[in-house]
Amino acid sequence: MSTMTEYWLISAPGDKTCQQTWETMNNVTSKQNNLCENFKFHIPDLKVGTLDQLVGLSDDLGKLDGYVEQTTRKIAAYLGDVLEDQRDKLYENLQANNNDLALYITRFQWDLAKYPTKQSLRNIADIISKQVGQIDADLKTKSAAYNNLKGNLQNLEKKQTGSLLTRNLADLVKKEHFILDSEYLTTLLVIVPKANMGDWNAHYEKITDMIVPRSSQTITQDSDYALCTVTLFKKVVDEFKLHARERKFVVREFVYNEEELAAGKNEITKLVTDKKKQFGPLVRWLKVNFSECFCAWVHVKALRVFVESVLRYGLPVNFQAILIHPNKKSTKRLRDVLQQLYSHLDGSAGSSGGNADNVDIPGLGFGQSEYFPYVYYKLNIDMVETKV
Repeated sequence: MSTMTEYWLISAPGDKTCQQTWETMNNVTSKQNNLCENFKFHIPDLKVGTLDQLVGLSDDLGKLDGYVEQTTRKIAAYLGDVLEDQRDKLYENLQANNNDLALYITRFQWDLAKYPTKQSLRNIADIISKQVGQIDADLKTKSAAYNNLKGNLQNLEKKQTGSLLTRNLADLVKKEHFILDSEYLTTLLVIVPKANMGDWNAHYEKITDMIVPRSSQTITQDSDYALCTVTLFKKVVDEFKLHARERKFVVREFVYNEEELAAGKNEITKLVTDKKKQFGPLVRWLKVNFSECFCAWVHVKALRVFVESVLRYGLPVNFQAILIHPNKKSTKRLRDVLQQLYSHLDGSAGSSGGNADNVDIPGLGFGQSEYFPYVYYKLNIDMVETKV
């Protein structure tokens, strides 16, 4: 994505009308100077409650904002993991209310059905907190189950490949390679380094007594090793293993049992089928709940703007919220223009360190590292690149 994914959500007090606030701001930043693109951000009439409630809520909303954003990003990152080799399709799968993310926030509409404005601000925050908490908990259980399945499958697949020293030999051997059902004889599978094949062929019959002459067959080879058989009397097996190891021949523990071999193959088939079965519903769940969380996150931002604007600009409620999409090259200049436009709102922001008697009022954001005379929150909607 070449466009800047960072948006600024600000609010300024209404002049004679909020429309006038909008026009003045849009004029100096967008129309005259082309520093950004601006969108009106519609926040409905919410219940204000008391000043004390607002101050307490302001802090809690800050925490909720962080939590909801983190959960949203976690879902996006996990969807990327689940898509595996289709990861390039991640971006198109991350939507909010069936729109791409930029469209959703630039045309933001408050969801009255989910977050009724008749409720108190605290109740709306609680609804969001519960909803996202539930999604977060479900994500943990769903991802654990799927990762477990994926891990088991990868382990089995690893055993299907890799060196002859470690891989599963079941799909390489056939019944005719073995002496079966003999009271005295048994067939062993031996891994021989390729460089030592001459030594094996010349000497395997003499490693111990009681080895069946010319009983060795080479079943298969990989880049480093050969898989050979040897048939011998059961009673010399331990001795054979010991002396074979001295010559760098490794006896693999293996019992030919057709039912077990079939079961091993079936297990892989079953896991592959299970994974395919779970993939579709899991991707759908992640898409739906990414949308839920992203929309909830933007509603939290709206709540924060509302609460902060009332705390800063007072009652009656009279402010204009504006979503700004800065041009990448002009962010510094845009800050300066906004500073000039709104510096009259606040004495402390003009002087660098603020006044000595400037008390850190909870909820008024003085403790933030970035403090501006206008209400300001950042939204970065890049959910693909940025890490949680």
